[in-house]
Order: sequence, then structure tokens, then C-alpha cells
Amino acid sequence: MSPHNIDDLEKVDLCVVGGAGHVGLPLAIAFANTGLRTLVYDINEAALEQIGRGELPALEYDADPLLKKTLANGNLVLSSDHKDVGKADMIIVTIGTPVDEYMNPVHRAVKQCMDDLRPYFRDDQLLILRSTLYPGTSDWVKNYLMSNDCKMDVAFCPERVVQGYTIRELHGMPQIVGGTDEASAERAKELFARVAPEIVGMKPMEAEFAKLFNNAYRYVQFAITNQFYMIADSAGVDYYKILEGMTHNYPRASDVPGAGFAAGPCLLKDTMQLAAFANNQFHLGHSAMLVNEGLALYVVDQLRSEYDLQNTTVGLIGMAFKAEVDDVRSSLSYKMKKALIVHAKGTLTTDPFVKNDPDLLPLDDVIAQSDVLVLCTPHKAYKGLDLQGKPVIDVWNFFNK
Repeated sequence: MSPHNIDDLEKVDLCVVGGAGHVGLPLAIAFANTGLRTLVYDINEAALEQIGRGELPALEYDADPLLKKTLANGNLVLSSDHKDVGKADMIIVTIGTPVDEYMNPVHRAVKQCMDDLRPYFRDDQLLILRSTLYPGTSDWVKNYLMSNDCKMDVAFCPERVVQGYTIRELHGMPQIVGGTDEASAERAKELFARVAPEIVGMKPMEAEFAKLFNNAYRYVQFAITNQFYMIADSAGVDYYKILEGMTHNYPRASDVPGAGFAAGPCLLKDTMQLAAFANNQFHLGHSAMLVNEGLALYVVDQLRSEYDLQNTTVGLIGMAFKAEVDDVRSSLSYKMKKALIVHAKGTLTTDPFVKNDPDLLPLDDVIAQSDVLVLCTPHKAYKGLDLQGKPVIDVWNFFNK
């Protein structure tokens, strides 16, 4: 199917901007599966070509049969042409507010998106902002469009699912809807009621904070357990024996997670957006960043203290930012790899899901050629793995479960 396959259509029901990405594509597939004629709009021609062949450009569980089904019945259509955005009654934008190298929000990304698409917007369209936004952005977009004679309905409906499991979670999780006015809210609620079991209405800024607070809370939780791990490990005791004692039949500690690399494209970024909004007075957030980002360097220091790294080859097992996905964005495995380049004789890497890193080697080769191993990402495929007697650093306690 060609990426330009809707030239003969007068309109579509829904357009997902950035629709070939991790957030946009499964969302588009889910809505197309409800019967809405859904346009995947993206400037990534290669990804559109791949989707048009019925292939997912990134791992998304349960999406493959739905992609093929919705392409075949014509409910999912693809385009890289700006003007096709104007053919939709409703538009979901999956471009959010990124952060720069100084951990400050980059507002111009959203503005640039609005400027690029504004010539094709219509007054009767509903515009839904989906990805994480700096607080106040939804109202700013509404006012910005109005100041440019574009009287669209605007709402913020944050994406809240776990990456890779959108299809599974979307239908079982409440959807937050923050409309900039009553009409916008009602239209957005009606749309998401097609896929979500429950709608939670908020003001736009409340919804923006809800997304940031959710991710920052998780990030701080991970930082607490990672800090505990490093304290216990430095004292020469087994953190997981302590954690078992803390949580065993003790409900007030039931939500303490295990240690591990807290990474990916959302948790750190959203925590830093919240810190920026709070004029860098979100001290817990900054501390969490130092702890979570520092865990990888702590492991490197462990290796340096226990091995002659100049004569040691280190094998890193798992390079995706979390288990069972193929996404390496902001993965701490790569932070560790960069640190080891300076200290180790060699660093070998492997991952069964990641396909876009030419340096990756087969798992058996990494185990055989390494002197010491580090479990970076606890993929299920590694359960029962024969480590050939090689020493392994396992922050996750994965091999002992």
C-alpha cells in the first residue's frame, strides 16, 4: 500500500500526526479497529512504506493482526502529505515537549508543529494533544490558534500506557481528558470512549500535571530503591534479602520495587519538565535523576574495583531501555558502554529485540568472549541462561529469582 493512498478521499474520521511512531501507530490502529477511518500522517517515508506492507516499525504486542486487518479493510490509511491532515474531522498530535541537553523543555517543537499544519486546519476540527506537555501548553495552543484565526476545539488527552503494550492497556485503563472548553471536552470524551472503559475529566493544566506527576512519582520510587541497593551493596550485604524482609506480608511496603536501570524516553524527561516548571525547586526530582542515572556508573565503579579492566572484556546483556521492547532511547546500557570504553579492554553488547545497532553480537558470542557479564536489561529470554561459569553483575537479582 502506498503512503499516498488517500488522494481520492474527501475526508477521514481521524488523523494521527506522528502516526508512525511508538505512541501514534498503536493508537491509530486501535481507533481504526473501532471502525473509524484513520489516517496515519508522518514525514518518515520509510516507516510509512513499512507500515503499508503490514509490518510494524517497532515492537508492539497484539498490534500485528490488527494492522493487517485495518489496512485490508481500508480503515487505516497512510500519508506524508501535509494537506491530508485537513481531510480529518479529528486530529491527534503525538508530538510532545522534548527537553534539551540542559534538561530544559523545548517549547518550539510544539509551536513548529502547529505552524507546519495550521494552513490545513479547519475551524470545525477537534485537535487533541497526546504526548507529554509542559504545563500550560494546551491552553497556549488554543490561544495561539485562535490568534491566527483558527477556531478549533482543543483538548489534552495524555498517553499513559506502557510502551509496547498500548493495544492491551488502552482498552483497560481510564483515559484522562482535559478540554480547553466544554465543547472540546465533550468531543474528546466521545472519541476516547470508543477505546477506553472510563473517562476522567480535568482542566487542561490538571491533565498535564497528572501525566508529569505519574511519571515523576515512578521515577522517584525507582530512585529510592536504587539508592537503597547501592547503600546495601556498598556495605557488603544482599539488598534483595533486605527487600524480602521489608515486604514479606507487610502491606505498607508492598509497592517497593526492585532495583534496576530506570530509563527510557519518558521518566527522566517528564521529571525534568516538572523541575523546570517548579523553577528547579523540585529537589526530589533532581536527586532521583542523580541516583537513577548514577546507578550505571556505580556498576562501572564496581567493575573497576573488582577487576583489572584494562585486561578485561565486559559483556553487556540487554541494550533496550527496558525488558521486552526494542527501543534503545535513553537506555542506560549505552551510558555504561560509553563509560567502559575508557576503562575496559573491550565491551561487547547483545539484545534479542534491538535491530538498529550494528555493533550487537549474538548472545552466545558475547558470553563466550567476555570475562565478566553485566545484565543490563532483564529480558525474559535470559531466564535459565547458561552463563558458562562467567561472573555476572545482576542489579535486578534476575538470575536468582
